[in-house]
Amino acid sequence: MNLIEVTLPTHKKAFRELPQQLYGHLPVWIRPLDKDIEAVFDAKQNPLFEKGGKAIRWILQDAQGKTIGKVAAFINPKTFEKEEQEKVGGLGFFDCIDDQQAANTLFEAARTWLLAQGATAMDGSVNFGERNEWWGVLVEGFDLEPNYKMPYNAPYYQKLFENYGFQTYFRQFTYGRSSKVGMNERLEKVALRVYNNPDFEFKHIEKSNLAQAAQDLRTVYNKSWVKHKGVGEMSQEDAANIMKKMKPIIDPKLIWFAYDNEKNPIGFYIMIPELNQIFKYLNGKFDLLAKLKFLYHQKVAKSCKKAFGVIFGVVPEYQNKGINLGMGYAYWQESQKETHPYNYMEFNWIGDFNPKMMRMCESLEAKIVKEHLTFRYLFDRNKPFERMPIID
Repeated sequence: MNLIEVTLPTHKKAFRELPQQLYGHLPVWIRPLDKDIEAVFDAKQNPLFEKGGKAIRWILQDAQGKTIGKVAAFINPKTFEKEEQEKVGGLGFFDCIDDQQAANTLFEAARTWLLAQGATAMDGSVNFGERNEWWGVLVEGFDLEPNYKMPYNAPYYQKLFENYGFQTYFRQFTYGRSSKVGMNERLEKVALRVYNNPDFEFKHIEKSNLAQAAQDLRTVYNKSWVKHKGVGEMSQEDAANIMKKMKPIIDPKLIWFAYDNEKNPIGFYIMIPELNQIFKYLNGKFDLLAKLKFLYHQKVAKSCKKAFGVIFGVVPEYQNKGINLGMGYAYWQESQKETHPYNYMEFNWIGDFNPKMMRMCESLEAKIVKEHLTFRYLFDRNKPFERMPIID
């Protein structure tokens, strides 16, 4: 086997195309856009490089020169020094044939490089960026299409990670439910009471005022998410970039905020059209022809019938006041209109370390439909392993 650092265009192509070779025969497989993969490793597009981040990637070839595996390793400056006990590097974009020796070669390359950067542990398979993209190893839901920028892999990946020595650091759930089915009578009564409470206001964003939406997002995010291990604070620039990237596909009536009686943002509920429902027709490309296909499926065929929960949160002091139900009821009212195109929604990335968020999804009567694992490997093999702490 030959381990090759990705430096040439041919290497990059092999890196991008390996998943297609492994999964292209599966009806549920949707190829990621080439441009989205390359953006992660492009210093001009990924701001983490400017902040001191580092990344490297490899492909693995067999004796005949066929690509049989790939992996990346990285140091995220926003989270590297955050944990008290470990300096955690990232291992991501892992794909491999069902061969433990091949997988171990890739894991070892990442471990050796991260060790040289000062890391004491590595998490995988994770992203060189925010958690809501390219994060986790799929272990349940293989018969379902992957959501946009979420990993899809074969069932044997769990075995490859665990046989090397990785242990489950936390589990990530994807919840799903129909958009057209309302809450049960008891929940609807509670939700309606919160929704009609004059101390709260629930409204969707306006596309003409994304700057305010970005500021409100940042306010709630930094209060509700930064206490999580491995989550860095969101800057104003980060928030603006999120809205800027989402702008071409934003449906304002999928993004809801909650405010207190002083107009302070206290919760958000961000969904977007589930773009893989369109990108599955593009085969990873986004050239002129692909863009025309995208517009056709977006505007004419209206192929996207699924909404995708990117992230949601409620500031701590309001987490037991039913704000999630108020936002859910506000959206449900909108979803009942004939003009509302989405009949199904999935809430992505709910960690098992966050039982409040799990209960929040369950309160909306959503069910777990997929599960990913985030693994951790401690470089000191004699050190006791600890799972991600439960958030109170």
